[in-house]
Amino acid sequence: MPVTDRLTAVPGVSPGPGFAHAVTVTGQLAFVSGQVALDAAGQVVGPGDLRAQTRQALSNLGAILSALGADWADVVRFSWYVLDASDVQVIRDVRDEMIRPTLGGRANPASTLVQVAALFRPEFLVEVDAVVAVPGSQAPGLS
Repeated sequence: MPVTDRLTAVPGVSPGPGFAHAVTVTGQLAFVSGQVALDAAGQVVGPGDLRAQTRQALSNLGAILSALGADWADVVRFSWYVLDASDVQVIRDVRDEMIRPTLGGRANPASTLVQVAALFRPEFLVEVDAVVAVPGSQAPGLS
């Protein structure tokens, strides 16, 4: 696996609540565009429901990981964009539900969450993008 370390304890720095401060990797990186709550038909999933929208955005991201030949353990970093940062626990709960089975006891990827005034469509409550350390020499479909 190209993720070589997840730095969670740094002298003089407060521990991250459920994420690594830094993740080191070897090999090829993939930068996954922001994913939102659109299903395969382009329909919004979970209007007004942050939990449902987070689950769909991560489901989309999971499908992209699979297409890259990767899984959740290969995610180096998440960037989250939300309309209301006070709802962060909902996002953490869904994230952990979806990725914790793959990560086991390892720390979650490095992560940033930013509250924004709006996303690109008014129906969206959350968007997530990722940096992925692609296993193997080359992911399918990449050239």
